[in-house]
Amino acid sequence: MKDAHVWIGAVTVGANALAALVGLVAWLLWRNPKLFWILLRAGQALVVILALDGGLLLLLGEELPPLHLIYGLVPLGVSFVAEQLRATSAQAVLDARGVATARELPAADADAAVLDILLREMGVMAASALVVAALGLRAGGVL
Repeated sequence: MKDAHVWIGAVTVGANALAALVGLVAWLLWRNPKLFWILLRAGQALVVILALDGGLLLLLGEELPPLHLIYGLVPLGVSFVAEQLRATSAQAVLDARGVATARELPAADADAAVLDILLREMGVMAASALVVAALGLRAGGVL
């Protein structure tokens, strides 16, 4: 059972690191690739699966170092906070343009605003994926 936990942890770190890398490259190129969002959501799902697996290991009496538990559970919080920041991206862009809703945007500015929103969301989520990957590496004793 512990071997499965290690394997799931490695896949989780890999998925989040890859999402962070794809997100960074896409952000630098001003693109919004579907691959980023797929990798990100897969990485987030794996974090939940890994936390549940860790809880099962504890219930079965496995000894896990206390810091492993902290570095293993903090990614849940990181993902949650990142989602909250992502959700405010649209309003931040609209506020910067001096409008309350997207309907108030001039037609000429709408496409640029959408791209700004997507890039902000992707930047926040790519950064969170990088943090999750680093925490996973720390939980595994690599960092």
